Amino acid sequence: MGGNTQNPPPTGPTGGVDGDTISSGAGGVVFDRSKNGSGGSVGAVRPTTTWTPPACWYAPKYTPAQLQAHLEPIWEAGATGYEWDAEQRKMYVGGDPYKDFNKDKTGKGYFWDSYVNKSYPPGWDKCNEPPFWVDQGEAPPPEIENAITPEILAQLAYAEIRVPGTEVTLAPEGTTKVNLPTWAWLDAADFKPVSVTASVPAIGIQATTTAEPVSLKIEPGTADAETYPASGVCELNGDQIGEAYAKGKSDETPPCGVRYLRSSGDGSYKLQATVTWKIHWTGTGVNGEQPLPDGEFGADQDVIVQEIQAVNR
Repeated sequence: MGGNTQNPPPTGPTGGVDGDTISSGAGGVVFDRSKNGSGGSVGAVRPTTTWTPPACWYAPKYTPAQLQAHLEPIWEAGATGYEWDAEQRKMYVGGDPYKDFNKDKTGKGYFWDSYVNKSYPPGWDKCNEPPFWVDQGEAPPPEIENAITPEILAQLAYAEIRVPGTEVTLAPEGTTKVNLPTWAWLDAADFKPVSVTASVPAIGIQATTTAEPVSLKIEPGTADAETYPASGVCELNGDQIGEAYAKGKSDETPPCGVRYLRSSGDGSYKLQATVTWKIHWTGTGVNGEQPLPDGEFGADQDVIVQEIQAVNR
């Protein structure tokens, strides 16, 4: 029975929060979020493909004494049934394959067990191997799928990435006018690379996943509009996306923006601005940056579009 099916008693492994790190068990994953996006409007990136980070994985969890403190109260409660309890006692106490919880190897390795993505996505319950011993410095058994590696750490860090909100600045200021180009841009200071580092200190592996903004896609919220450029995708230009409007540019074509062809009437259009982030990782034993699927984060904002008032003759 894997660790996701039982709650460890208070005497078992402990978990805690300390600033930008979260630790769990004897050797759980620790996240350093100190270089992540911050602020009230940040959000998680959504992969642009069907790929998703692992729903569950195996990593060091118990010392011999901690596994004993975890399992013995379960056996004594009897809720799991005599046969299961007897099988477990044989496995961890009786020498098939571990004698007395492997206490003679204390300090020389860990029992590994399953960890689960805290949002419980589909597949969270697939890691159901019983706790197994791995000597310090040795690899887990090859038949164990999703045993923690730097690559899996990078994928777990991907899920912890937070990027700034995407409310674009529109100009000229005030209400947007029909047929007049509206400039759109994002504050360059907010759109810089962010990263999260995931590590398992108990076995000395780590990975850093970095997201860098590459483009902004504008969807006007109506078919009665044109975007600049025509694709609606504004590429990152140096350290900014789009270009800030300045007085005197009202007759110029914006490098990034929209032109509405019809009034929004008594309502508004829902302009959607979505930033694409290029994501890669580096980590223990890896030379150079390794790619991960691009991520997106976007939001709607209301745009009121009015007719230009004509002078009646």
